[in-house]
Amino acid sequence: MKAKPRLLTALDILSFLMVLTAAGLVFYYAPVEKLMGAVQKVFYFHVATAWVGMLGFLVAAAAGIFYLRRGEEQWDIVGVSAVEISLVFFLIAIIMGSIWARPIWNTWWTWDPRLTTASIVELIYAAYMLLRSGVDDPERRARFSAIYALFGFISVPLTFISIRLLRTIHPIVIGSAEAAGQGGFNMDAPMKMAFFFSLAAFSVFFADLLWHRIRLGELKAAVESLRVKSFQEEK
Repeated sequence: MKAKPRLLTALDILSFLMVLTAAGLVFYYAPVEKLMGAVQKVFYFHVATAWVGMLGFLVAAAAGIFYLRRGEEQWDIVGVSAVEISLVFFLIAIIMGSIWARPIWNTWWTWDPRLTTASIVELIYAAYMLLRSGVDDPERRARFSAIYALFGFISVPLTFISIRLLRTIHPIVIGSAEAAGQGGFNMDAPMKMAFFFSLAAFSVFFADLLWHRIRLGELKAAVESLRVKSFQEEK
């Protein structure tokens, strides 16, 4: 395996410091929301993890396009790496949303359009991983995965705009002049700073994790190549 790049080490440190700073801004700089209280703090990480999930699915779709055009294994590795990371972050976002909803909506879960579409997205990309595990041939697996990632990504923007198109109790904080929705709120300057810095911090964290996962995928591909070569020589 190639030596760890210095830039990756620097990115490790940067992502750690940014996430730590984001936590400090959320808990010590951003004020406590008057109506919701301390549970509103979950919002900053809920949105940030959901953003990372959607960002990873976008990366997977882009990697799928590059693979279909060029047929290079590297893009398949990028795609599956992005999906694996985003599945975890999107699940965390759903769990955090439930933690926020319990005291605000008086329930852990409701089949609101946003919650329903977010669950569908999670299941779609979980099926992506099942698809990969069911295809043995590397080239077919990569091609099917690329096509699936492209069509699966349609669900991501639908989830984002669901609360703008359908009747919902989920709050619209970004792009709304009013706190529309039960539990909605308007952000003051400190809240906005904590919010946007959290988005930036988790984006850098995602890039860091993606780079590590790609390196791991390259190592796995090299091991599989050696295994196939050894098997052919034995024949």
